[in-house]
Amino acid sequence: MCLRLHTLALKLDLRHAQLRPVVSTIYTWRVRLQVQNVERPLYRGTFHCFQSIIKQETAFGLYKGIGSPMMGLTFINALVFGVQGNTLRALGKDTPLNQFLAGSAAGAIQCVICCPMELAKTRMQLQGTGEYKLKSKNYKNSLDCLIKIYRKEGLKGINRGMVSTFIRETPSFGFYFLTYDSLTRYLGCEAEDSYIIPKLLLAGGMSGIVSWLSTYPVDVIKSRLQADGVGGVAQYKGILDCIRKSYHDEGWRVFTRGLTSTLLRAFPVNAATFATVTVFLMYMRSEENLRECEPGPAIQQPSSL
Repeated sequence: MCLRLHTLALKLDLRHAQLRPVVSTIYTWRVRLQVQNVERPLYRGTFHCFQSIIKQETAFGLYKGIGSPMMGLTFINALVFGVQGNTLRALGKDTPLNQFLAGSAAGAIQCVICCPMELAKTRMQLQGTGEYKLKSKNYKNSLDCLIKIYRKEGLKGINRGMVSTFIRETPSFGFYFLTYDSLTRYLGCEAEDSYIIPKLLLAGGMSGIVSWLSTYPVDVIKSRLQADGVGGVAQYKGILDCIRKSYHDEGWRVFTRGLTSTLLRAFPVNAATFATVTVFLMYMRSEENLRECEPGPAIQQPSSL
């Protein structure tokens, strides 16, 4: 059983690593669709956005800002799953409410890393929109982007969009872990089950979709706030002002912009993430159980006189 779980964990980890750069390109579609000017829209929809980026900026245009999520995602995932597990243990009982609370705690804490990372990603993805060759390159990479924002705007600039990120991530991760826990229980995911991997992938993928659907309008506002001022003039005074102006200019549909591309990314990424983590934990627990069951050194009985 241990060897089987170890092999499954390695395979899933490899698939996760292969998926990451591919699905990270979808970040670019989402941000471009969320922040484009309604009066002069560049893209008619998800597929047109993809076509336009390839045509105008080559395939490399899809990978703008990839450095930021590649640097931070591994650490964020470790932080999220670690905080969620420890919080759940601290709460005592494994109930649906406690799953939601533990997930929410994990989502709230990781905002400290997530917000600056997504700020850099957003700025990099909007750089040179529609240009085959960049005429003016403000940022060399994600780290250079954060350094320049810090020099110009200080800590406040680095944490632009922090409140909206917190509002998005806290309930989102609550639903994330609650959905996964509920689905794995319903599907009966056990280590001995020969269909455990498809079940874990389904539960993980659906958890990602539910998580994004629960707070997606907030993500649109967050992206707009972080992109605000890139063209030189800031449009929004804050979250409420951004909501009011966006709704006034574009109607309720503005809060679903980029949703298709987001859901296309959400299922495979979260399916691979949850399945990898779950199988790895199963493997580690089985190893611990084997060590506990190993007999200790034989105690020599004294010979009778």
